[in-house]
Amino acid sequence: MRRTVAIALVMLAAGAFQACGNVSGAVSQDRQVEARRMVDSQIRGRGVRDERVLDAMTKVPRHRYVPADQQRSAYADHALPIGYGQTISQPYIVAFMTEALDLSPSDIVLEIGTGSGYQAAILGELAREVYTIEIVPELAERSTRTLAAEGYRNVHVRAGDGYLGWPEHAPFSRIIVTAAPEEIPQALVEQLAVGGRMILPVGPTGGDQELRILTKTNKGVITERSLPVRFVPMVKPPGE
Repeated sequence: MRRTVAIALVMLAAGAFQACGNVSGAVSQDRQVEARRMVDSQIRGRGVRDERVLDAMTKVPRHRYVPADQQRSAYADHALPIGYGQTISQPYIVAFMTEALDLSPSDIVLEIGTGSGYQAAILGELAREVYTIEIVPELAERSTRTLAAEGYRNVHVRAGDGYLGWPEHAPFSRIIVTAAPEEIPQALVEQLAVGGRMILPVGPTGGDQELRILTKTNKGVITERSLPVRFVPMVKPPGE
């Protein structure tokens, strides 16, 4: 039997809430400077142009989504460990993948690989609803607490098998996968709406991986090959 733990996202009542966005507490001036520098040098400087994405990357306090011993490097130009063999992706990759989704405020998004919750928070700034699945129960619990503390009431976390997607809320207009399967999971393709878009890394662990962007049409799926990348593997629950 698959072990799937549903984790309810705790609601945080803190002032007026907008459908897309959060109500997090004040961020120190030093951290704001770091975030702006990160966006200008690492993201805008590498060609990301969507102002909504740039604004979200500036607004979301990345240091709150990494372990305490990594916060000093939270805005650095590389991935960081978050425990349990998982990482928070390099800021540029987060921005690139988010921009590639071409999000609108009405989109319903599925994310596979919640990790720390940082990518989910960025999505929560830009989309109507975000459903995100994490294979590691401890990370799902941690990200649930973090996202609740940051005020995201449109982000819903579940611990479970990302290969299965979240059929109860399908179809999704956008899907993003932040761990690398060796092949594109068919269940995710089936849960992508016609006209929808999915981005994910594909390739073997420790081998050549690449980002692929899928667009679903009435006649089938169009696949575009993009950046070479290196992600942690997308795994199944023990026993499967």
